[in-house]
Amino acid sequence: MPSKTDLPLPQLDNVPRHIAIIMDGNGRWAKKRGLTRLAGHRSGTENLRRIIRACVEFGVQYLTIYAFSTENWGRPADEVEGLMHILEEVIDKELNDLHEEGVQLRHIGRLEQLNPTLRSKVEHSVEITKENHRLILCIAWNYGGRDEIVCAIRNMMKDGVKPEDVTDELVSSYLFTAGIPDPDLIIRTSGEMRISNFLIWQASYSEWYVTPTLWPDFDREELYTALSSFSQRERRFGKLSDSENELIQNAD
Repeated sequence: MPSKTDLPLPQLDNVPRHIAIIMDGNGRWAKKRGLTRLAGHRSGTENLRRIIRACVEFGVQYLTIYAFSTENWGRPADEVEGLMHILEEVIDKELNDLHEEGVQLRHIGRLEQLNPTLRSKVEHSVEITKENHRLILCIAWNYGGRDEIVCAIRNMMKDGVKPEDVTDELVSSYLFTAGIPDPDLIIRTSGEMRISNFLIWQASYSEWYVTPTLWPDFDREELYTALSSFSQRERRFGKLSDSENELIQNAD
């Protein structure tokens, strides 16, 4: 008999092309079980593999995960060191499988603060998977939305961009996410109602879905529920809905 996670789910009418996830709650998940915070982060990393598979199954084309923020350097040194070790482990253990499954890896954020060995491994994983297109996985590591915009401004100034030439499209082309469509849906686990300096330019018209479920427990069915919620929404991008336009036309 198939397990719950193997059962087929109804086809969704409108799947977001790009989802981004703030993977929150690893520490609380571990605390509830009397485990260390690093054990929670490790469980969260293991869960990511399941969510990647589910994204492929449901037809999501881009997945961006918030793995390590520019503010996370302020956490205890042993936790930061452990997170770096987990990243290196994931690359060592998962890169070949992800590559064979057609996953393209991209990094958004700064690599300068990583040790040379880890930085080289990240760059290698990006290079070796660059021709894959089944799912594009963007890993926000040492990433901050404000820092991203500051970097974009500095680079535009270096390139001598004139003020009158600055447009939304130009700014987007200078961001870490250049060439990646803005997220249609942003999911935050653990119930916190904060943007946490994540994709603050790109998220201007994203739909949001917040769940109290802690990240290590956020499974295929939870993802499907989030995508189902998105599929029922009418995205207006600051404009009137179709029903509102119809009411205005009828009134005229």
